[in-house]
Amino acid sequence: MQRFEYKVVPAPRRGHKGKGLKGAEARFAHAFETVINDAAAEGWEYLRTDTLPAEERSGIASKQTIYQNMLVFRRQVADAQAPDTTPMQAQDGAEDGHDTDGADQDHETPTT
Repeated sequence: MQRFEYKVVPAPRRGHKGKGLKGAEARFAHAFETVINDAAAEGWEYLRTDTLPAEERSGIASKQTIYQNMLVFRRQVADAQAPDTTPMQAQDGAEDGHDTDGADQDHETPTT
């Protein structure tokens, strides 16, 4: 089974200047592209962008809801790093519900 880890980072709010870029849209696309390429260089795969609500203080006692654009990345986790979720193997012949001495595990042993 494939296992992934995820990384969430804020999306750029402004464009970045670059050679040959004209207009706000091109600069913004360049900023977005830079974030994605930087994460890809570290092995992260761009998955999606989500807009999520967040409460933020506005003054002393009030709060307001703002929306944050977040970039979601994932990368596959190596099997050695992933927790083992395979079923445990029964030991000493106990896989059939019997102890190794032949006593049935489903019944209680009477105490004297």
